[in-house]
Amino acid sequence: MILYPAIDIRDGKAVRLAQGDFAAETVYDADPLSAARGWVEGGARWLHVVDLDGARDGAPANLEHLERIVRELGVPVQFGGGLRSLESIEAALAAGAERVILGTAAYNDVDFLDDAIAKHGPRVTVSVDVRGGKVASAGWTQQTEMEAAAVIEHLQRRGVKRLVYSSIERDGMLTGPDLEEVTRVAEAVRGTFIYSGGIGTLEDLRALAALRQVNLTGVIVGKALYERRFGIAEARAALREDAAERKPKRKMAPWRRSRKDGEATGDAAAEPASG
Repeated sequence: MILYPAIDIRDGKAVRLAQGDFAAETVYDADPLSAARGWVEGGARWLHVVDLDGARDGAPANLEHLERIVRELGVPVQFGGGLRSLESIEAALAAGAERVILGTAAYNDVDFLDDAIAKHGPRVTVSVDVRGGKVASAGWTQQTEMEAAAVIEHLQRRGVKRLVYSSIERDGMLTGPDLEEVTRVAEAVRGTFIYSGGIGTLEDLRALAALRQVNLTGVIVGKALYERRFGIAEARAALREDAAERKPKRKMAPWRRSRKDGEATGDAAAEPASG
C-alpha cells in the first residue's frame, strides 16, 4: 500500500479538521508548500491535497498552492475539493495534479461523471465520504440519505475504477480504523480504493496491511503525521510500501517466448504489483 500524507488547505494554510467540522480547525502550517516539503523530504512518494475552501464553496480556490507544490517538489499529487465541472478538472490537471478527486458532483450529476471518465478516465478518482453509513457531500457539510454501499455500486456501474473511502466520524480523531468496515468496503469495490480516517499509530497501519485486501492500495494520513505520532519512513515501512515496489515481475514460462528471438509473447510479462 502507498502512504498519502494529507495536506488540507483552508484560507491558504495547511489545516486539519476534526470529523470534517470547519469550526474544529487546527492550523499546522501557514504555508501548504512548507508542509508538503516536510513530507517529501521525509520520503513520501505521493501527496493527497484537498482544497477545503473549494469543497465547501463549490469551485477550486487554492490551485496556486497545488501548482507551487508540484513545481517545487516534483512528486505526484492527487487533488480534490470543488471539482464540479469539466473546466475545474482541467484547471486542476493543468496546475499539475496527477489525479483529480471528485465528490458531490459525481453523485448528483451523472452526465458530468460520464464526461469526466470519458475524457480523463485513469486520472479520475471519486471520494465516498461516509458518516453513519451514509454519504456526506459539499465538503462533508451536507448529509445525504444515500447508503455508502449503494453509492459505490452506482459509481462502479458508471465506470469508476478508483475510489477514496473516508470515515468522517474517525477523521482527525486518531482512534484507528474500523477494520470490519474496511473489509466490507473491500468486498464491495471491484476496482481499487484508498482508505482515510482515524489513523493514529503505526499499529493502525500494520493492521490495515494485515488485512491483505488486494484492492486496498493506499492510506491517507494527516493529523498523526502533523503531531509526530510517527514519521513518513516508519509509516511506509508499516505499510510495506517498499516491499511492494520491489516485488519482482512474474517469470515467463519458456513456451511463452518467441522461438525466433526470445521476446515475450502474449501477456506473460506482468507489471509488479503496486499495493
